[in-house]
Order: sequence, then C-alpha cells, then structure tokens
Amino acid sequence: MKYYILFGPPGAGKGTQAKFIVEKFNLMHISTGDLLRKEMAAGTPLGLQAKQLIEGGNLVPDEVVVGMIKSTFASNKDVNGFLLDGFPRTIAQAEKLDQMLGEQGEKVDKVISLAIKDETIFKRIANRALIEGRKDDADPATIQNRIDTYHQKTEPLIGYYKEKGNYCEIPGEQTIEEVFSCICKELE
Repeated sequence: MKYYILFGPPGAGKGTQAKFIVEKFNLMHISTGDLLRKEMAAGTPLGLQAKQLIEGGNLVPDEVVVGMIKSTFASNKDVNGFLLDGFPRTIAQAEKLDQMLGEQGEKVDKVISLAIKDETIFKRIANRALIEGRKDDADPATIQNRIDTYHQKTEPLIGYYKEKGNYCEIPGEQTIEEVFSCICKELE
C-alpha cells in the first residue's frame, strides 16, 4: 500500500492536482476538507462543531481528524494506496499518522509540497470563493487567518518530512500541467 501526502498552503492547488494524481496512479483521495464539508452538510454534531471552527479560520481538533482518516483507511482496503490532502497539518498529526501507519507496518512514502507565495494564496482563495460559493473562503480576515495558521502550525512539517527524507517541493506557481508533470516525475 502506498501513502502519499499532498502538502501546501490553502489555495496551492492541492485539490486540482489530487484529481490528476488519483486517476494516473489509481489512488484513493482523502481530503480532510471534503470529509469535513460532508459532515457539515449532513448537519452532524461533528459537522456543526467543524463548521464553527472552520468559519473562524481555525483548525479542527486532531482527534476528530485522525479518527476520520483511520476509519477511511480501514474501510478501503481494495485500493493501491492513498493520497492525503489537508492532513497532516501539524507535527502532532504527522506523529499520529506515523504511529497509525507503523502499527500496520506501513509508512508515508512521499510528501509532495506545492509552494506558492502568500499573495497568490490570497488571490486564489478569494477567486475560489466566487467560483465555488465557499463561504469559508470569502472573508479577507478569514483568508489571512488561514495563511497565518498555515505558516505557524503547518509549515513546520517541511522540516519534519525533510528529516525523514521523503519530502519534495514543487513550484506551485507554474501552469496546472507543469505542476502535474513535476509531481509525476516524483511519483514514478
């Protein structure tokens, strides 16, 4: 089983690239954002809690996210591997993922990081809010909070995965096709 992480700031193009990666490499895409939006749309207690946190630009607690990921791994044994998008977002989550995979004799095979500038993040998220009607992406203060949260809590993962030797950075300000070509070279 292969375990890949698609990493980068909000608006870096992870969702767009994930579609191409999943199709080419026959992987299951696990987007924590999609899992959470599904819970919010269903109005579950988890969804209501997540909605309040996300609309404020905050992260959902680790135990909630880890539980969803573990459940998804367990219920999808017939795939070649998984592409994680939006998880892990903190060192603590990365350690929990390593522990979870280690218990199965598995590990994260590769971390693909899409690197873009803060100005680009802001423009892309604001544009996505208009196109997709995502209210959590519409407020400039929320967008800035998401950027700040990424730098403070998620960016430290770069060092974590560099130490493990499975980190690869892709310039994310290229065309969609150029970014995908770079990703393919890393995964093939």
